[in-house]
Amino acid sequence: MRVHIGWAMVLALLTAVGGYAAAKPTKTPKGYIVAEVQITDAEAYKTYVPGATATVAKFGGKYLVRGGRVEQLEGPPPAGRFVIVEYPSFEAARAFYHSADYQAVAPIRRKASISRFWVAEGLPATK
Repeated sequence: MRVHIGWAMVLALLTAVGGYAAAKPTKTPKGYIVAEVQITDAEAYKTYVPGATATVAKFGGKYLVRGGRVEQLEGPPPAGRFVIVEYPSFEAARAFYHSADYQAVAPIRRKASISRFWVAEGLPATK
């Protein structure tokens, strides 16, 4: 009897403070491709953009930052353009980068720029 009363008290307490379900993630965390791209051959790079843009869309990506202003606050500034693309999940971001479609255009970027790419997982979404 004591065990049942103890669990009932724990469940009541969790419910009173918002509940266990409210604290659990309800969605898969978003995934992000983050890139720093220093363009060395602007004409060649222009041929990369349409294929990369189409592949981003195909994998559910959404550009959050694409060029634009960047202000150095600490440490060395980024070299060139700064790009952040949001995907439905970490796995979707990885799938984009490793896809045959993207790998077909990536050599154009590699020849036309000096780049660094990362994939990052966002915070878990809650209700």
